[in-house]
Amino acid sequence: MRADYTLARLYVDPPLSEGGAVDLPKPQAHYIATVLRKSEGDAVRVFNGHDGEWRAEITAAGKKGVTLTVTQKLRAPVAVPDLWLLFAPIKRARTDFVIEKATELGAAQIRPVITQRTQFPKIRLDRMQAQVIEAAEQTERLDIPAVHAPVKLDAVLSGWDAGRTLIFADEAGGGQSAYELCRSVQGPAAVLIGPEGGFTDKERELLLSKPYVRPVTLGPRILRADTAAVSLLTLYQASAGDWA
Repeated sequence: MRADYTLARLYVDPPLSEGGAVDLPKPQAHYIATVLRKSEGDAVRVFNGHDGEWRAEITAAGKKGVTLTVTQKLRAPVAVPDLWLLFAPIKRARTDFVIEKATELGAAQIRPVITQRTQFPKIRLDRMQAQVIEAAEQTERLDIPAVHAPVKLDAVLSGWDAGRTLIFADEAGGGQSAYELCRSVQGPAAVLIGPEGGFTDKERELLLSKPYVRPVTLGPRILRADTAAVSLLTLYQASAGDWA
């Protein structure tokens, strides 16, 4: 087991270097001092998404807040594959599941996409940010995915970089096996998952007209949107991502 693995782990904003001080915001200070009952002299782990992971010591803990002093670098930064998840928002609990699992599975960006059949288009960006931070803290990830506000599908496609392969989970069938395609992808990629009920014929036509879009099938059964998102991210990571 890696040294210090059992220490509590926090995502923080300030730059991290030996001897640096970090003043925790109130929610984190409450968590450390009240929930975990940590006090001066206790150690935690901290990361900020670009400076790796560090051991830090609590040097002040009281009513005015909690201050950490950074003491030792534990892990260097590690980049995740340049893989994005685009998905049509679904019911709140299932959207929460998708965001959490996309973070665990190493997505670099999470982008909600509004389609004709999207029934739950509203997503709070601050809530998404909190969710990816919590998932990264719990899963030993050294960065957090960038999160974006929902954007309509046609707007997403009109501004797309053709150098990024868009792997389209086509529930209508006819696409290449997702496993086979993921093994062949070179360069940056994104996966696109539609809403419950799927894409409309017009949306499918628009997607299939783009040279960078690669339709795939996820097998003989129609998967729920959240299952499809996890399945396709897993296939990519196992075939062409940081699991390969």
